[in-house]
Amino acid sequence: MSVRLRPALALAGLLAAALVVPPAADAHPAPPLYKNPHASVTARVDDLMSRMSLDDKLGQMTQAERQAVTPEEAARQRLGSVLSGGGSVPTPNTAESWADMTDAYQAAAMATPLAIPSIYGADAVHGHNNVYGATVFPHNIGLGAAHDPRGVELMGRYTAEEIAATGVDWDFAPCLCVARDDRWGRTYESFGESPADAVANSSEITGLQGKRLGQGRASILATAKHYIADGGTAGGDDQGDAQISLQELRKIHLPGYRAAIQRGVGSVMVSFSSWNGVKDSANHYLITDLLKGELHFQGFVISDWNAIEQIDGQPGFTPAEVSTSVNAGIDMFMEPYDSQKFIDTLRGEVQNGHVSMARIDDANRRILTVKFKMGLFEHPYADRGLLKDFGSAQHRALARKLVAESQVVLKNDHVLPLAKKDNKIFVAGKNADDIGNQAGGWTLTWQGQSGQHVIPGTTILDGIKAGADHGTTVTYDREGDGIDSSYKVAVAVVGETPYAEGNGDRPDGFGLDAEDLATIAKLKATGVPVVVVLVSGRPLDIAAQLPTFDGLVEAWLPGSEGAGVADVLYGDRRPSGRLAVSWPASAAQEPVNVGDGKTPLFPYGYGLSYHR
Repeated sequence: MSVRLRPALALAGLLAAALVVPPAADAHPAPPLYKNPHASVTARVDDLMSRMSLDDKLGQMTQAERQAVTPEEAARQRLGSVLSGGGSVPTPNTAESWADMTDAYQAAAMATPLAIPSIYGADAVHGHNNVYGATVFPHNIGLGAAHDPRGVELMGRYTAEEIAATGVDWDFAPCLCVARDDRWGRTYESFGESPADAVANSSEITGLQGKRLGQGRASILATAKHYIADGGTAGGDDQGDAQISLQELRKIHLPGYRAAIQRGVGSVMVSFSSWNGVKDSANHYLITDLLKGELHFQGFVISDWNAIEQIDGQPGFTPAEVSTSVNAGIDMFMEPYDSQKFIDTLRGEVQNGHVSMARIDDANRRILTVKFKMGLFEHPYADRGLLKDFGSAQHRALARKLVAESQVVLKNDHVLPLAKKDNKIFVAGKNADDIGNQAGGWTLTWQGQSGQHVIPGTTILDGIKAGADHGTTVTYDREGDGIDSSYKVAVAVVGETPYAEGNGDRPDGFGLDAEDLATIAKLKATGVPVVVVLVSGRPLDIAAQLPTFDGLVEAWLPGSEGAGVADVLYGDRRPSGRLAVSWPASAAQEPVNVGDGKTPLFPYGYGLSYHR
């Protein structure tokens, strides 16, 4: 070969090399391992965490209220979660609008560099109760009296379907509190005063999540709350201090959480309350040693609404409160209106060594593991195919059945069941034709609201009228005006009006109000037999009035299907409800619980039936 040809050959070689096409794999690199749905959850979490910055990790540990952050702001902060507090709803408040809203937050999250899906939370504590048109089930105190854990599980399943239709992924329910003092404003959120009630009705978790998290079309992350002993505070003081021994805490308040963990619950919410002077949010023993260590809880722990602010008793949170609560074992923080401040403060506590990266990584590992198990990376958006069953007749039929099962007949001097034929019935009382009152708190708004048309459904009066057969007339007047001795029976539907935590505490007593007493007296004055139906979130102090009642039925807070109350009044369903609380002989007797040696007006487990 001529020497003179070598430069040309070299140039040709260079050109040939330049024209070589890279392998196809280099042109289209494989997606990250964490996006592979066939990889193990552990491998996906490891891969994703290796790619996350500190800011990514701090964001995952933070939850904000939708009113405080737009979808774009939530994405910029890398928030792990967004929530709707009670009454925080889109306009219009429809299931479709909810789906649009939650999808907007999710789309923004999925557009971030790592595309980590957000998780949207809501307090669907007796159905998807924030959304107009949802099926609103009885509150827990009624479900406890029904003693139907399988029915409660099915309620959880139907609720999950309505939740999933709106794009909400996470339900802050069930409340597994054991209410030991009926003065407490959250008594109605308890299934009963015995730990056995919480254990049995933890079946709701299986209904919400499925047999395992992520299984099926509508698997919603459940929350066991409020950990721990929120129902055992001194004087029934909401967010107060449970002044009890470790032995009592374990015997009364822990079993429900053990049952929840056995059912695979994915999250636990820490109580606002204290145990012997130490806020639960700051208690390393309760969260890390007991819950995560001894009970082997594998999910993640979330704080309640601004709860860490209460650690030092002063408004706002301090760096010390942040590090204390993180180190105690809380993984995600519900900081509704201060999410960016929380992230910045936690970053500072990591940088100054007060919070280790190991603790940050542990929290993220727990949160991300749950998200992968839920299937959010593959299916982040609302399942709009479920909208057709939102508030469906099938769901409402179950609610009506549970209402009927929850009715407890406490007294019956031959007046029940009401005759359906050839009867003349007078109905009175502020709760007879008020669906807002019968639904109670946590219905559309946090504290609930009175009103005949607050939500779709049937009032107790509606049910009484619809159940009347040939020859029966039903007359209604709220105050009882117009009744005379020609009526065969009068039904007084009285009791409480809506409330939630804080506003519901009754340290000074919980009897019937002046309007109720006047209504009942007006009915009694005619000589007509009177059946009193109590709509309430707790047993009421009615011992003094009880001798004047010919019949007494505790209806609790039945929700949207008041016709279930009428089903029992008429005997279409025989009463089977039994008290899951000890009914106090007076408000002054509180606390009164089974086994404490006190004599209640009606004991735990009491309830009459009809004999045929």
